[in-house]
Amino acid sequence: MTFPTRRVALLAATGLAAISANAFAQTATSSASPAKKDQSNQVQGVTVTAPSAQDIKTSIDRRSYSLGKDLQATTGSVADVLRNVPSVQVDVQGNVSLRGDANVTIMIDGKPSGMFKGENRGQVLQQIPAANFERVEVMTNPSAAFSPEGTAGIINLITKQQRGVSTTGSARANFGTEGRKNASVTLARNTKALTLSADAGWRRDKAKGEIVDDRSRLDAATGRYADSHQKIGFASRGQSHNARASVDYDLDKQTRLSAEARYNDMEYDSKAGSAYEGKDPNGAPVTRFQRLSDGRMKRSVAGLSGDLRRKFSGDEHEFTVHTSVERTRDRQLTLASGFNQLPAVSNYVENVRIGDELVQTRLKAEYKRPLPGGAKLVAGYELQIDDNDYDNYGARGPTSAGLVVDPALTNQFRYDQAVHALYATYNRPMGDWTVMPGLRIEEVKIDTNQVTSNLKDGYDYLRAYPSLHVQYRVDDTRQINASYSRRIQRPTAQDLNPYRIYQDPYSYRQGDPRLKPQTTDSFEVAYQPRKGFNYYLGTLYWREARDGVTDVVRDIGNGVLLTTKANLAKSRAGGLELVANARLTPKVSYTISGNAAWNELGATELGFPDKRSAFTVSGYAALNVQATPKDFLQVSGFAIGKRLTPQGYREPTGMLNLGYRHKFNDRLSGVVTVQDALKTFGDKLVINTPALRDRRAMDLDLRAVFVGFTYGFGGKGVPNPRRPREPAFDFQTNPGGVGPM
Repeated sequence: MTFPTRRVALLAATGLAAISANAFAQTATSSASPAKKDQSNQVQGVTVTAPSAQDIKTSIDRRSYSLGKDLQATTGSVADVLRNVPSVQVDVQGNVSLRGDANVTIMIDGKPSGMFKGENRGQVLQQIPAANFERVEVMTNPSAAFSPEGTAGIINLITKQQRGVSTTGSARANFGTEGRKNASVTLARNTKALTLSADAGWRRDKAKGEIVDDRSRLDAATGRYADSHQKIGFASRGQSHNARASVDYDLDKQTRLSAEARYNDMEYDSKAGSAYEGKDPNGAPVTRFQRLSDGRMKRSVAGLSGDLRRKFSGDEHEFTVHTSVERTRDRQLTLASGFNQLPAVSNYVENVRIGDELVQTRLKAEYKRPLPGGAKLVAGYELQIDDNDYDNYGARGPTSAGLVVDPALTNQFRYDQAVHALYATYNRPMGDWTVMPGLRIEEVKIDTNQVTSNLKDGYDYLRAYPSLHVQYRVDDTRQINASYSRRIQRPTAQDLNPYRIYQDPYSYRQGDPRLKPQTTDSFEVAYQPRKGFNYYLGTLYWREARDGVTDVVRDIGNGVLLTTKANLAKSRAGGLELVANARLTPKVSYTISGNAAWNELGATELGFPDKRSAFTVSGYAALNVQATPKDFLQVSGFAIGKRLTPQGYREPTGMLNLGYRHKFNDRLSGVVTVQDALKTFGDKLVINTPALRDRRAMDLDLRAVFVGFTYGFGGKGVPNPRRPREPAFDFQTNPGGVGPM
């Protein structure tokens, strides 16, 4: 680990921030007014809200979508419900993208989490129960108050809160086909000065599928293509647990202390079998093998955080300090047996262990102050320290008793990063106009150490990230928003690892320690009309990026593929996104969204002579029927069009979901859901370069039927006006991995 002095600095800064808060408190206590409804997370400007159900909320820099009507939220995972959110796409392995860009930052209640980093973050999203959350916020152009990490933007998951006096809670259980099950419980206790809340969940899941890979590589000696075919069948089964507990305590009307602990783990066992045959340019088989493997994957995330908030006289006048530490551990074990038939008969055994650990420490101090004329200033400092350790081990031999450590399977890698940031935003209303410029300055230091190869590297840089949001109120039901932000995507730790890592006899991966971060300039203009219950949104957007980090696949001989990382020269993307949330009749409503996009990649460094471009269309639709006061039906589905990649494209895919909910009484309800009813969801990647042609199709069986029940208990559902829990980004100002090892 490096940065020992920064560890000391972090502790010192935490103490100084607390002392500063007390100093502010002593100067403000005498003039502080009685506590009012908490507006600490609100932003000035017009807010358009779909009335009644409030399915959609929009403000100057974000959109919030309710999960209340999505029946998949009752039985499914976070990945399941994100597929139904406008602008968001989730692939078959749980990987998230915004408008086609996979560089997304995912937060919980406004705070980043290590569980959404690394190669297994898609599997985490497929295991966390969606029932824990009540809204999803999407920021495609975040302000300078947020980290610029994630060129596509930010997705913020708003935790579901128990609202009511005294003790409230709920219990939920769902039973699905093929042994799928999940259950959760939530509890909250509200008093005059104290709020306690906790939730816990358990999920058992399974997946099975097939991967077919057909490949043609150019033989330099003959100028003809040599073909190969590989078929992989796999199945996985396992379970996950999650728990959270938090406490908020008001020392007085102006001072609040908060603390939270989170824990999440998952453990999955998998079995896979593959058959491979490679031919020479004349079509004669030259390579043939079979491979059987048993795998186990374990992942755990544990975190602690603390907050201090001090309110002063005047609305939205406060000082806050947030500190947190989080540890993420990944462990993967694979035992494999190989049976070679060509070019010679032989057998082998592999034992591979992959481990990594991320410790992420954060400190954030922020001051908000109202100014004359309804303006507001927000300024702050943020520190993030990442310590990553990777330790991989592998051994091969003719039998289990004859295993010998294999250098191609064994390596250690260390990656440390420290980010210091200063930021400020200024929100100013001027009649029907509201403007919010912002600026963030970050200093970044990165150290890498490939221990096995004795390769050390490091670099640092200082950059500025401006943002600008403008809002125009046309009338009470219409507004226009325009925004600009500069975003960045730093390479992941594994992207920088220069060691060539073995995956199977014909697949390797390798990073590049000198990769540059991707920088994106993003522009948007949105028009939002509302009439009664009906809400509509149209957004034109444009992005220009340079130095994008992408996968590059190349043949290194004898049919072996090496996947490396490279920086693209430039890329551009633009499109039109439309969203409608409306009623057809008093009992029938719909939500529909669509995105028509154009994308251009400058991939000359990857062997393409010209820039490549393509159009794609994707969309989501849901039809909601309130058949009776107690019966609710839903049909929903999404489609993702053809997507351009640097070396080819991904083929279209989609899914249809069905749901029914019955309310037995005010406390008990039941639900039935069908996921991927037509069994159409999958992932098909095509690579088409002069030297390599490849089509890899993954068909994953996600079809599942769930029957579930939810029971609420305690309290009378009466909000406690003294203790509104801070909803992170959820606000308004004027009265929402699966595969073989």
